[in-house]
Amino acid sequence: MGAIPTQRETVSGVSAAPEQHGADRLAHVRATLHGSPLAPSNARAIVRAALADWAHCLLPGADLLTDRTAEDAVIVVSELVTNAVVHAGTDVDLVCRLDAATGLVFVEVEDHHPSRAPRDGRPEPSYGTPEYGRGLRLVAALSESWGITYRTGAKTVWAALGPAGQPPLPDVEAYTGPYDEDENDLERGLRVAGLPAAGPEPAEHERDWLGRGALSFLAEASDLLAGQLDEDLVAALSCQLVVPRLADWCAVWLEDEAMGRGHGGDRSTVAPGPRLARVWHGSENRIEDLRTALEKEPPRLSDALPRSGPVPVPWPGRALGPDAGEGAALAYRLVAGGRPLGTLVIGRAGTAGLPDEISGLVEDLGRRVALAIGAARQYARQATISAVLQRGLLPGAVAQIPGLSSSLVYEPCDKGGPSGDFYDIFPAGDGRWCFTVGDVQGKGPEAAVVIGLARPWLRLLAREGYGVPDVLDRLNQLLLDDATEAADAAARALVAAGGQPVGPGDGPQTRFLSLLYGELTPFDGGVRCTVASAGHPLPLLLGADGSVRTAAHPQTLLGVFEDTTYTSESFELRSGDTLLCVTDGVTERRSGSRQFDDEEGLAAALAGCVGLDADLIAERIRRLVHAFGPQPPEDDLALLVLQAETAGAAAG
Repeated sequence: MGAIPTQRETVSGVSAAPEQHGADRLAHVRATLHGSPLAPSNARAIVRAALADWAHCLLPGADLLTDRTAEDAVIVVSELVTNAVVHAGTDVDLVCRLDAATGLVFVEVEDHHPSRAPRDGRPEPSYGTPEYGRGLRLVAALSESWGITYRTGAKTVWAALGPAGQPPLPDVEAYTGPYDEDENDLERGLRVAGLPAAGPEPAEHERDWLGRGALSFLAEASDLLAGQLDEDLVAALSCQLVVPRLADWCAVWLEDEAMGRGHGGDRSTVAPGPRLARVWHGSENRIEDLRTALEKEPPRLSDALPRSGPVPVPWPGRALGPDAGEGAALAYRLVAGGRPLGTLVIGRAGTAGLPDEISGLVEDLGRRVALAIGAARQYARQATISAVLQRGLLPGAVAQIPGLSSSLVYEPCDKGGPSGDFYDIFPAGDGRWCFTVGDVQGKGPEAAVVIGLARPWLRLLAREGYGVPDVLDRLNQLLLDDATEAADAAARALVAAGGQPVGPGDGPQTRFLSLLYGELTPFDGGVRCTVASAGHPLPLLLGADGSVRTAAHPQTLLGVFEDTTYTSESFELRSGDTLLCVTDGVTERRSGSRQFDDEEGLAAALAGCVGLDADLIAERIRRLVHAFGPQPPEDDLALLVLQAETAGAAAG
């Protein structure tokens, strides 16, 4: 036999919708539908037209089509597309084809959100789509067979429909009747997936097949779990990998990282206990009862037991219904890097034990699950640290300047690390306010170091009474001095290590930044602005008459050259005048070979903002930047709008 197919959930005796061969390739329609409320009606129209065309052309198998089959196919495809649009939110790929030999109509609906399990038709908020609500139970009732296939980056729900009394497809084990929710979900799932049925000692040919199929299963599991950055999502995917392939039900407990251990390894002195992150059963109507039972009695694995290997745990029989009988439940520790992260528990009904092959396969899966949980937690820790660090690098609030209204847009490209862009607006005393927009070389920790130096120095120098050029002169020298000290420290570390590098990137780090810095002094009738640009995109001044001009001249980056002397320019912001300050995430936004500011693109965009207030100008520029290219921006984006208020607004 071949490797385990990618199917994860099935409720019929068909392993997957078979590929078409020969002449019936003509009876095949494929379409991509935009994930909008119009998708279900478009899908219905496509299927109706396809079935009518096949019948009109007398294609092989079309003579077996009936009006009932066509009606059922339209209803099923409507349900599947609606489910995909509402719960996955992606574009939908639709396939409809006719099997020439049996007259079965196959419909496949693929979305691109593999972590979202399809819903079963339980009550949901209304989405304004009349077809929604019957869900997969209606699909199961109308279909000869149906199933769900998970692949890396996609999920496909398929259904096979045929004339009343249509037998299952050839070369598949005979299916003894319609779907029965009380039938053993494990046996059905294993039969469909091709795995051996439950039993302590599988036959030799089954063991050989399972050994070869396990490689495919584990490879697919690794692909699905790789890159998941949320530990709860890892738990959910893990349960869906296990059920119904390997077990009737599965549960994952996660240990809080803050949990310590009691004296002598006694967990009973530690509170709170593990968290039940996910419960999954082949029959969804049993999930909540199973969850309640498992929460009352979580697995308690003694620290004295070996780290590897399964541990028997009590069977939650009552939670599985009066006819569930007994079964076997095993718990597997989830350990990565020597740290206990949680516990995975599986259960199979109707057996006193699990075959070693199945148990070993789950144990191998558990190692991959533990690594994925560990990676997700590492990412979460780093994201938390970065968020705290980012908050410390930016002002808690933007100062309100008399006579001016301001608006700020700040969008770091990497949500998981400190941005290289920063801003500040603060009072400097003596009726002065200062503002800055800057961009540090690089991102991450190195950028955070430079921002952590520059921003407090700017505030200190401004409050000491230094003018705009003097602030830049001194900040330039401070950055150079700091870089020299860092280089000396790196050289000493290199000598101490015997002339060998002590780590990646341990050489001297150049610390420079581009900066737009200005000082604002309100007066009766306007605001006097003095500004200087050090290697930064030049600020633009929009007059009330619609004219646009640069409000500074280009100068050298900070932290590059010794003995650089900076100069500034002064002007007045009168009623309705607007000053726009941006980082290069705006000016260098790309679309192919073009940049947003090519041919004075930013000035043209600003000229179209005459009559708008500061908030509307900021939002309009932001939208234009995003709309400039087909892909999201690949650089941090910051822009600051300062607008002189009208006399009436200022008085108010």
